[in-house]
Amino acid sequence: MSNSKAEGLSVLDAQAVVPCCPPLTAAELSRDDAERMAVMFKALSDPVRLRLFSKVASHPGGEACVCDIQDVGVSQPTVSHHLKKLREAGLLTSERRGTWVYYQVAPSVVAAMSAMLDLRPAAAER
Repeated sequence: MSNSKAEGLSVLDAQAVVPCCPPLTAAELSRDDAERMAVMFKALSDPVRLRLFSKVASHPGGEACVCDIQDVGVSQPTVSHHLKKLREAGLLTSERRGTWVYYQVAPSVVAAMSAMLDLRPAAAER
């Protein structure tokens, strides 16, 4: 039951996963932006999820069948659970093709996270 609060986190809309925030050095995050980004970082804070995300992101062609990425040291149902959490956080998209599900990193997610964590001083020449 202690996980009930974590289950209540909002699910990101794929449309909402665009660079939402200025770099941390440029401006203070709004409450909404902080909550949106925290959902993504929280999903990636689990080592299995981070490995799955990495496997999808680095897979040739930019997408990966669940059959190609499930070898992360946990059971198949646990892999499915973690992939669902990554989808709910807006980090992955999925498409069913026959009996398999293919995953892709959601458009602009890595760019949004990278832009927010850019610690270089905001400069006019950018």
